[in-house]
Amino acid sequence: MPIAITPPVPEAKSPMNITLQLAHKKRKIICFSDFDGTIFMQDTGHILFDNHGCGSKRREILDEQIKKGERSFRDVSEEMWASLNVPFEDGFEVMEKKLEIDPDFQQFHKFCLANDIPFNVISAGLKPVLRRVLDTFLGEKDSAHIDIVANDAQIAEDGSEWKPIWRHDTELGHDKALSITEARKEAEMRCEDGTIPLIVFIGDGVSDLAAAREADVLFARRGLRLEEYCVEHAIPYIPFDTFADIQREIVRIKDEDAKLTGGEGMPARFNPRANLWRRVSSKSAVPRYIVMSPRKEEKMFLWPEAFTELKTPTVELTEVDVSPNQA
Repeated sequence: MPIAITPPVPEAKSPMNITLQLAHKKRKIICFSDFDGTIFMQDTGHILFDNHGCGSKRREILDEQIKKGERSFRDVSEEMWASLNVPFEDGFEVMEKKLEIDPDFQQFHKFCLANDIPFNVISAGLKPVLRRVLDTFLGEKDSAHIDIVANDAQIAEDGSEWKPIWRHDTELGHDKALSITEARKEAEMRCEDGTIPLIVFIGDGVSDLAAAREADVLFARRGLRLEEYCVEHAIPYIPFDTFADIQREIVRIKDEDAKLTGGEGMPARFNPRANLWRRVSSKSAVPRYIVMSPRKEEKMFLWPEAFTELKTPTVELTEVDVSPNQA
């Protein structure tokens, strides 16, 4: 059954009290968040493509090709970015006018800074674009505290060429799950006394599925595709409407963890299944729950090694024990 977690609303606390509440507790929390549709309501790439590139009609056709599995995400993205013919500054002008930031994100970011919670953007977009947007909406000083894990880009000065430089040599270009796993390992090396950090992921759509499975705590924007997928597949998650909901929940989860573990060892909400779907016997052996995913786009994001444009192997089913005793 669905495992959406809807906690009681706690009594209001001032930012000062929240800072003091978290300060004495040892567990490291690391936040990763999608960008388009999560921090900002609109998609930065779509704004550029619709106004200075292939146009909305062609973009919708290309998006449909990804959903049907006719072309890979990376292949389609390269066509979209190549369609742009606009200098960076001119392209940013239209983004600045059309983008709308989550109304509580700036306060949430201040909360992270006050409580030493690293906040990272993890995106399939282009890092120069995302950095400029954050610099503008948050200010360069606050923006500098946010690490961006995304694809780089080569952008011609006259705007005649926009070329992504992909982080990973896969059909997705950026494997978000791999990036989170790498960050978790690095964070564990930095933690004292073998303490394992709590990994939080915040997202909204299908492209966040793989990364979501790597997190200890998952926040899904209410009413969008990531939440639908979590309900359909009984994946534990916490719905949110704005980042104020996330801030309240992180305070509650931190307090819960401190009571249960003293902030030491593994988090109370440690995800033992992280990377399960990548640790099966071979790359062609796909876990049953992925094979049974109804949409080709979901299969591609969950298991890019097998479900791509050029790779259509005979799929060997691998039994995955999802009984409560193994969860």
